[in-house]
Amino acid sequence: MDAIFRALYEAGADVVLSGHDHDYERFAPLNGDGQLDPARGVRQFIVGTGGRSHYPLVRVTLSSEIGNGNTFGVLMLTLHPTSYAWEFVPERGKTFTDRGSTPCSPAR
Repeated sequence: MDAIFRALYEAGADVVLSGHDHDYERFAPLNGDGQLDPARGVRQFIVGTGGRSHYPLVRVTLSSEIGNGNTFGVLMLTLHPTSYAWEFVPERGKTFTDRGSTPCSPAR
């Protein structure tokens, strides 16, 4: 996946969504080498929270900003011309949520 992530960074992508893991995790924006880059980096969300079971968060990396391994829900993204916002909406009766917004990276 390193080459794909590097290509996405070089192309100016702002967000990557993946879901195979049965949990939720949001990562800080990273450059093509996996280093923090708040100005131009690609933010990744793992949203595998709609299946029949959860996986515990076992290996949390330094770039992980928040994670949850026991709440079903959906990630709502709102895309604007120069920014995006996110909100994790949990299943009824659960309290875990995650929300925020950030500007898009400058054109490369």
